[in-house]
Amino acid sequence: MTAVLPEPATLAAAVTPAPAVGPADCSCAACAAGTGHADLLARLATAPGGRTAVVAADRSLTFDELRAEATAVAARLTALGAGPESVVALCLPRGAGLVTALIGTLTAGAAYLPVDPALPADRRRYLLEDSGADLVVLDALGESPAPGARSVTLAELTAAPDADAPYRPAPVTAGTLAYVIYTSGSTGRPKGVEIGRGAASLLLAELEGVGAATGEARRVGWNASPSFDASVQQWVRLCRGDTLVMIDEETRRDPSLLAAFIDAQGLTDLDITPSHADPLLDLLTPDGGPRPLTLLVGGEAITPALWDRLAAGHASGLLRALNVYGPTETTVDATAGWIDRPGEPHIGTVLPGLRMRLLDEKLNPVAAGEPGELYLAGPRVARGYRNRPVLTAERFLADPAADSGDGGRMYRTGDRCRLLPDGRLVYLGRADGQIKLRGHRIELPEIEAALTRQDGVAEAAVVLGEDASGSPALIAYHRGGDPEALRGGLAAALPAYMLPAALVPVERFATTPSGKLDRSVLPTRVETAAAPADTVPGTSLEGRAEELIGRVWKEVLGAASIGPDDNFFKLGGHSLLAIKLVSRVRAELSVALPVKAVYANPRLRDLAARIEELTAARDA
Repeated sequence: MTAVLPEPATLAAAVTPAPAVGPADCSCAACAAGTGHADLLARLATAPGGRTAVVAADRSLTFDELRAEATAVAARLTALGAGPESVVALCLPRGAGLVTALIGTLTAGAAYLPVDPALPADRRRYLLEDSGADLVVLDALGESPAPGARSVTLAELTAAPDADAPYRPAPVTAGTLAYVIYTSGSTGRPKGVEIGRGAASLLLAELEGVGAATGEARRVGWNASPSFDASVQQWVRLCRGDTLVMIDEETRRDPSLLAAFIDAQGLTDLDITPSHADPLLDLLTPDGGPRPLTLLVGGEAITPALWDRLAAGHASGLLRALNVYGPTETTVDATAGWIDRPGEPHIGTVLPGLRMRLLDEKLNPVAAGEPGELYLAGPRVARGYRNRPVLTAERFLADPAADSGDGGRMYRTGDRCRLLPDGRLVYLGRADGQIKLRGHRIELPEIEAALTRQDGVAEAAVVLGEDASGSPALIAYHRGGDPEALRGGLAAALPAYMLPAALVPVERFATTPSGKLDRSVLPTRVETAAAPADTVPGTSLEGRAEELIGRVWKEVLGAASIGPDDNFFKLGGHSLLAIKLVSRVRAELSVALPVKAVYANPRLRDLAARIEELTAARDA
């Protein structure tokens, strides 16, 4: 049966679930107010103890085991001084231990700050120092990401849990800090968004209300990086008794591995970006696993072509596709709309924990059907930016239509939208320098600031354009500095998703009549230079595998000339192009080349040798 979102007028009534059954001493503000939205951990306390709670590569946990370990973590954190309004940084890899530490931190009443160990060292240090984290949880003994920070290992926190100890989360209110997640910053530095416990509880209730989280004992894939707010949408599902299945990094970035994982693990729900949903659709089969598979698609705009493909899958019973939109500042998802018919893509209607405003530059409501900037108000709006009162005041404004006691604030999203007659919203793009690329929210000024901090760079500008294959890509223009040195410097300062696909030196930048840099004249597509007239001896491609890869690289990278020592990523390759490359190799050579092989063998001759090994093994 296909779920349908209620009409806007009835959505608020539909979202309130039956009163949650939780500990009699639950003290969360939501329960005290009688709204029926119990704190997440009050709901977690009632999940069947023998049911599997977490599945990871290292181990699995039942709900009884999860609660016992979380109780041990909470007790030790409390002994170390953690409690409500404390921030505990979790510098842990994706696994069962991360879930235990996260739930244990919340059980202690503290807030968690995810710090992905894969981030560059400078960025990890910045997150810890800027947040003022009270404690850092590490996977093993070693140097703390921030000198002088108090640290403890996960093993120390989980040692000898008492299975008989009662699970009693620390009392909290709806306003108690739940987590801090950092997003890209327009000032050149990331900013931490503070979300309260009540907002996170409402998120889960509203996902249930619109049919995105339904039934009993669902199996939910944890697909997003813990450093991104989409991960919140996944771990909160534990609190309703669903099983959380951790997806490792190699599986995440390889569509064929992900499709096989979905079926092998019997996943029923998966959060995914449009960029990664597109290649996955070709690999999902009607009889491959629990169907329909619920896909929560978000993080970037859905193209009309992908929208129609998802609608077709929805109609056939292969999947249930829900388009979700929302800034980190409004607790993950702000709007939702089922992709159940072909047509113009939309982001659905606003979820009931928020109220929508479409305003012009003077904060006046726009006329019906006219474009305006989207403002969001209500109890799921963030508390603000951590230690950023000025920036908080700029983005969280007084809401002239606020109800008394509601906090009276609305968040300025920077997104332009248009309201359809039926109450759904159409996303029109950004009103500032922020972009979304492959599901990641990026402030271009942050990359520009990182560039100008490199030796020799006097000026820089970054634009969202296209690589040679037509895929969205970041293009960085810089005055001064050596491109090779800049690549290394940026890789040490920025996450991989923020690294430009192309670095283009310029002698000077064009300016507007007012003297400002004129971004409108910067090319948004970088064409590869023509091949040299003479081929350097020793650079010709040899063998079928090298010739195939060279031909495919020319197509996906737009390169005019390819040599055996060329590096895929230095030529502008990225994760989506690696997926395209692997798909072509599989189609032409019938070789199951994993995406990780491209990362392990970025040089053409090395990748060709790996393909020849796989071919020989197949034919043996």
